[in-house]
Amino acid sequence: MLENVKVQEWMTNRVISVSPSTSISNAHQIMKENGVRRLVVLDHDHLVGIITIGDVREASPSDATTLSIWELNYLWAQLTVEKVMSRDVHTIKADQPILDAAEIMLNQKVSGVPVVDDRGNAIGMLTESDIFRMLVKSRNPALVTG
Repeated sequence: MLENVKVQEWMTNRVISVSPSTSISNAHQIMKENGVRRLVVLDHDHLVGIITIGDVREASPSDATTLSIWELNYLWAQLTVEKVMSRDVHTIKADQPILDAAEIMLNQKVSGVPVVDDRGNAIGMLTESDIFRMLVKSRNPALVTG
């Protein structure tokens, strides 16, 4: 049954993206406002990377620093997405089996993959949560809404 399920049936169609020059603080704000944990990084509509909430946390200043709050805020504002994003992005196409996407995520140890069209344009996102939702719904359709 799952062999016939396609990525397009469970992916999120809305692509939330930032440019490489976006500040980390702005990227973090976009994640919070949209309730997402990863953003596609586009440079002139070309997929060049992905940034996750984990990347943002790793780039955050340590509590052990001796810098003042003003110095920290200044440095944080200067740090851009391109400095911390992952450039080796694993993608999937919408018409591929969802099991292929799950295999990519498992083998590459990533929690989501951008969905791309034949030209490589990002058209959606598929995450672990989407796959969990699919599995639960396949077992009991009444348990999952939305």
